[in-house]
Amino acid sequence: MIVTTGQLFKHAYGKYAVGAYNINNAEQAMGLFKGCISSQAPFIIQISKGARKYTDKRVLEAIIRAAGEIFPDAIFAVHLDHGDEQTCYECIDSGFFSSVMIDASHESFDQNVAITKRVVDKAHATGISVEAELGMLGGVEEDIKVDEGHAMLTNPEEAKDFVAKTGCDSLACAIGTSHGAFKFKGKQSLHFDVLQKIKALLPGFPLVMHGSSSVPQDEVARINAAGGKIAGSMGVDPNEYLPAAKLGVTKVNIDTDGRLVWTRVHREYFRDNPGDFDFRPAGKIFIEEYAKFIASRNVLLGSANQLADLRKSLGK
Repeated sequence: MIVTTGQLFKHAYGKYAVGAYNINNAEQAMGLFKGCISSQAPFIIQISKGARKYTDKRVLEAIIRAAGEIFPDAIFAVHLDHGDEQTCYECIDSGFFSSVMIDASHESFDQNVAITKRVVDKAHATGISVEAELGMLGGVEEDIKVDEGHAMLTNPEEAKDFVAKTGCDSLACAIGTSHGAFKFKGKQSLHFDVLQKIKALLPGFPLVMHGSSSVPQDEVARINAAGGKIAGSMGVDPNEYLPAAKLGVTKVNIDTDGRLVWTRVHREYFRDNPGDFDFRPAGKIFIEEYAKFIASRNVLLGSANQLADLRKSLGK
């Protein structure tokens, strides 16, 4: 069942965070649905501009619709990740998305407000939720590239003003995370002090953490043992997900970790089966491995075993 992120956040606020997972193909979709059903967790399917171009946006939408029929007990939102204004309008008009993110964080504050307000007005007219972003995360993810010198934490006072002026439904805050697999050098924690200040000024308002993959070091080690060359990667401590949720974070974006699982499974399979050229056995292994990974993250997010209570709150 497709719902809006607003409906998910109303149930989650202050108790747990909903995992937002990017997908690009059928194997990721199947693993995601299986993992969320096995852990009885609601979730958010994130589709980036890159994913929509990977094959054709209609193919990805058809895969999600089919997965929703295969797993009828699933409750999820379909969300555009890091959309520009035009892509947001396309997704709103498609009738398929229940949520869009307008990312104008690279613009001036006033420009960000103006662009976000236009998207909010159009989305709300059709009952679609809108996520916006204030502050800039460092790192690289698809076409999102921000060097650390230009990354900046969200200003709590500006966040309050921004929400009031735009009417957005959730706000992605820069609180120390970063896109990609190379997030930190050494040990680094989330800026809980910034998060606490934002929550104090925006009580009850849903916040979002981008760039929140944990970059599991065992996955990296196995990739490298199978011929990969990933060095110096470091991610977010997943044990910080739930404390962040208690401070108003209702959505945690996880993309890179899924790519690492994919890479590990395929590198190991074809290393161990050098004469094989059929990608389907590796794909089946990935579905199961990704499902296990998703379920484990839902436990850390606190979203596991929330499905039945959410269904009651939705009156379904």
